[in-house]
Amino acid sequence: MGAHSYALVFTTDGRRPTFIDASTVDLVRQQILRAAQQHAFAVAAYCFMPDHVHLVIDASNDDADCKRFVKTAKQLSGFYFKQARGRPLWQRYGYDRILRDEIERALTIGYVIANPVRAGLASHPSEYPYLGSERYAIDELLQICEYSGALD
Repeated sequence: MGAHSYALVFTTDGRRPTFIDASTVDLVRQQILRAAQQHAFAVAAYCFMPDHVHLVIDASNDDADCKRFVKTAKQLSGFYFKQARGRPLWQRYGYDRILRDEIERALTIGYVIANPVRAGLASHPSEYPYLGSERYAIDELLQICEYSGALD
């Protein structure tokens, strides 16, 4: 709990390539944003890869509870996905890490937005359709992490 930034990764059930069309990404993204609003978080960066999603979230107050956000985000998105597609969405566990300072946050945003380039899905983050932010335009994300195109 607290006014922190977090890096999160949710993996699809069986690592099945699920986020390969805009309608599926939009359905899940809407529910993640809904959960963020309910639990006092803003989604600073997201990237939907075919079998997982990366999130960088920022708490907006000292009462923000990341565990509750994760539970709600996965429940809401999993419920609506199953209603639409007839199968489970998420693996049970995910990855989460508190980002200690602005430098670690910027590095993590850089990692997240470079993910489709590293995977060969785009030649530049701005070309990848399933990447974005609730708070920033793509060019602002690139400035935050000082994206240079180098894949470290």
